[in-house]
Parts: sequence; C-alpha cells; structure tokens
Amino acid sequence: MSGSLPIEPLGKLRQRKSTKWREYDADVLPLPVAEMDYPIAEPIIEAVTEMMRRSDTGYLGKFPELGEAFAGFALRRWNWRVNPESIRITTDVGVATIEILRTLGSTGDRVVVMPPVYPAFYNWTKEIHLTMVEAPLLKDGVNYSIDFAALEREFAAGAKFFIISNPHNPLGLIFAPTDLKSIASLAEKYNVTILSDEIHAPLTYSGNTFTPFASVSEEAKERVITLTSASKSWNLAGLKCSVFFTENKELHEKLEPLVKGIRSRASLIGAAGHVAAFSQADDWLDSAIATMEASNRLLHALVEKKWPNVKLSNPKNSYLSWIDFSQTKLGEDPAIELLEKARVALSSGIPFGAGGKHHARLNFATSDEILEAAIDRISPWL
Repeated sequence: MSGSLPIEPLGKLRQRKSTKWREYDADVLPLPVAEMDYPIAEPIIEAVTEMMRRSDTGYLGKFPELGEAFAGFALRRWNWRVNPESIRITTDVGVATIEILRTLGSTGDRVVVMPPVYPAFYNWTKEIHLTMVEAPLLKDGVNYSIDFAALEREFAAGAKFFIISNPHNPLGLIFAPTDLKSIASLAEKYNVTILSDEIHAPLTYSGNTFTPFASVSEEAKERVITLTSASKSWNLAGLKCSVFFTENKELHEKLEPLVKGIRSRASLIGAAGHVAAFSQADDWLDSAIATMEASNRLLHALVEKKWPNVKLSNPKNSYLSWIDFSQTKLGEDPAIELLEKARVALSSGIPFGAGGKHHARLNFATSDEILEAAIDRISPWL
C-alpha cells in the first residue's frame, strides 16, 4: 500500500462510538483527542477477527509473540536490537507509567517534565502523590529546544524521575541523539531514572530519523525504561495493550512484581492486534505517514492564507499541530472560545503546562474537507 489513505465522509465518521465522536454535540467538528479518522490496517482487522472466530476471548497471559513482533519492528525501522524477552505487556502507557513510578518511587518524589507536554503526565504523577516539576522547553518562534540548564537544576535539586515524550507531544519534535545523550549523562550524574514515552515514534516523517532513547549510549541503556504501544500509530487505543521494557538488569528485576498484575489487565485481543501491527502493517504505516504529511502541508497552506496572525508548529512526526493564537482576539484558552463560537473542538493548551496559555492542539489525522471546514469556521473569530 502506498499514497494516501481513504477517509470516510463526516456522516459515516459520526457513527463511530469512540470518545472523539461522542464527547461533543453533533454540530461540533472534533479535532482534539489523539485518534485517527483513517481505516484500520487490514492485517490487524484479520488478526482480531480470527481471534473472535475462534472464540479466543479469554484472559491475557504469556504472549511472547508480542515481544518478538516489536523487536522485529524496532530492528527494521530503527536498527535497534531489543531483547524480546525483556518486553512486558500492560494495558496502556499510562497504566505502565503509574505502576512503574509507584513501584520505584515514594510519596513526594520529584518527577521532571519538559512542557508544553502531554497533559496526562501531570495527572499520572498526581494520582500517586509524586511531585511534578517543570524544566520548560526554550521557545524561539515556532521552534523549541531543550533548556539543559533548567534540566540540570531540577535534577540537582533531588529529582528522582524524568518523563520524556519522545517524539514530543504536542510539538512533533524529534530529539537529536546528541541531546538524548546529554540528558542521559545528566541522569547518570544525579541518579535520575528516565521513563521514555515513545508511543508516537513509528509515525516519524520521511527524511527524519527517530532515535530510541535507550539506544544512544551505555548511560542511556542503564537509565531508561521505554514505554510504547501500537495504539497511536495504528489507531488501536480501544484494544488496550502496550509494552514497556528496560535493558538495565536491576531495574528489570525490580519491576518483575508488576508483570502478572498489569499484564492481566491488558486485552488478549489487543495483544493479537499489536502483533499484526508491528509485524504485518509496515505498508499501511507508510501510507498513514504520507497522509499525515499531506494533511500537515494543507493545514500550513490554509493557515498561511486565512490566519495570518496565527503561528503553527513544524512537526516532524505524528498528526498533532501546536497552534499559537497569542496574536489573535482570543484569550488565554482559545479552545474554550472556539468550541463555543466556532463549534470546533481543539485541545486546550493550558493543561500542557508552562507555555500552554494562548495555545491549542489540533489533530489533523482527518479528511481535507473536515480540515478546510474547521479553518473556515474558526477564521471569523481571530
């Protein structure tokens, strides 16, 4: 499969039952939540359907096929050799993050993030009574970079954990290997454990190279716990499955008590679907990336023409656009106003932490017609 993926018309999309299509009134164009309007890859449909035909719908236990499938994908796409036996299964990246922090940490431990960043990071740490601290990314127009001085300051102040969105949500930023190496060196110096959320990694655009954090150096290999899933890249969030692993033997052993408990909460059907995604759906993935690249180009062209006072991020990955509305008539939370006035739903920038005011996140993994309609609806309010 090559080229763009077909997308159903709005009326058909509204028949879906996911939160994207049930959260808002029927007159709202929903572009917030990170799920795609693309059709599911045929190998995944076949794998899930075959499980149902066999009435194979019991509990999830040992499932070595998933570790093998992900290791194969990592080698093909990133030339990264992962030990399949180190890979553990869980419900989703959120559950894994919470349980890892609960296992390795204690109440009040400091967790560093680099905002603006995925809001769930804040919710997860709050749930288990850890202390979130921020080392905000440096902003230069629509470009962002790591503030290493701020990062070292927080590490030196006693941080125990660092959570990185790699690639970065909502910016679509691909971190350079040299930057990841520098973070790993700081983590080694201050004894910080790194959790690398790499859920968007497969969606890296052509001409760009994603680097798995744990692969950049020996220091990183010993410091990083990788968390990922097929959920974002193949649109499988509803199948409730993800993986996590570390190449540090001590950390691997410390996390052993988690394995059976969190694995049993994941979906057997989801595990089968993930195996198909990682082992049989590369062509579909390439088509999805091409579709996103085309939609991103369209979005930039429309904004340049119709929203001259608005700035867009330049993502190198995935289907999320970080939009700066600070030079418009909208207030600190543009998403609230645009939902009410334009009947377009975006993600509010404020929950993304420092740097989120006057911003919103737009999901462009949809049809050209829906993107154009959303732009037209919003234009009068800027």
